[in-house]
Amino acid sequence: MTHTVFIDGEAGTTGLQIRDRLAGRRDLEILSIDPERRKDAEARAELLNAADAVVLCLPDDASREAVSMITSNSVRVIDASTAFRTAPGWTYGFPEKSRTQRDEIRNATRVANPGCWPTGFIALVRPLVEAGLLPKDYPLTAHGVSGYTGGGKGLIAEMEAEPASGTRDAHRIYGLTLAHKHLPEMVANTGIAAPPVFAPAVGRYAQGMIVEVPLHLSLLPGRPTAADLLAALAAAYEGERFVEVASPSECAELQKERAGAAGYVARLDPEALNGTNRMRLFVFANEDVGQARLVALLDNLGKGASGAAVQNLNLMLGLDEGEGL
Repeated sequence: MTHTVFIDGEAGTTGLQIRDRLAGRRDLEILSIDPERRKDAEARAELLNAADAVVLCLPDDASREAVSMITSNSVRVIDASTAFRTAPGWTYGFPEKSRTQRDEIRNATRVANPGCWPTGFIALVRPLVEAGLLPKDYPLTAHGVSGYTGGGKGLIAEMEAEPASGTRDAHRIYGLTLAHKHLPEMVANTGIAAPPVFAPAVGRYAQGMIVEVPLHLSLLPGRPTAADLLAALAAAYEGERFVEVASPSECAELQKERAGAAGYVARLDPEALNGTNRMRLFVFANEDVGQARLVALLDNLGKGASGAAVQNLNLMLGLDEGEGL
């Protein structure tokens, strides 16, 4: 059986990547709107209601408008914006979130694709909260670096412009209002009591990211060790295809690795998983001082966007979860 899919916003960064991941598949037929009618509401509504599944790669308000145009009860929708990530009636599209999340996605008609930063944060934090190692009211922080494609069309254009007209920044922090739009889903999907202090940054490279959550082990109940934290993560993601937990020996080896006197880790590269739907989790700790750094490595356009959307699409259509990934 061939399923029909319409990508509304296929010309954007995420839409293009989803289309590339679906190209050549015999189990799917991609419906496309005539470029001359892209802004024609009637033409869009026709495709939004004709497809078996719709993937929305639009700004928040445009996604809300698109959903309001869907009158068919049979159309299944994946939204890649932030518009519905904590909305009633929408299922959160992180299949690895819990042992029941896949079935919820399979049975859902409305799925909200996670944000890239929340994907890493939730993957690291939720299992520790569930295991009782991390209190719900622990004051968390989250930071890291993402490729500039996570900043949208404006930042992409600025970073890719000629030096004379574009930015020359190697690294740029943002979210300085401390009210980032990712925070509600980070709270809702981890069980924590309050938002973390979120300090995101982008670097001068296109895609790939590292998400970090530092912890004071000495302030946690029972003073868990790095091995305890890794064991909880490993148990949560045992058997998963796309979320991997580094072994204690790999984490220890990375901590020892040196690229000069400053002690930089050479192999923890934010671009290492680009083009994949994979995410790798690490725990680095110094138990003498009672501190740890939880680290998630992923492609912000892969597991953080288009890869996750394809994974969710496969689940919703009853196909092999890893098809095209």
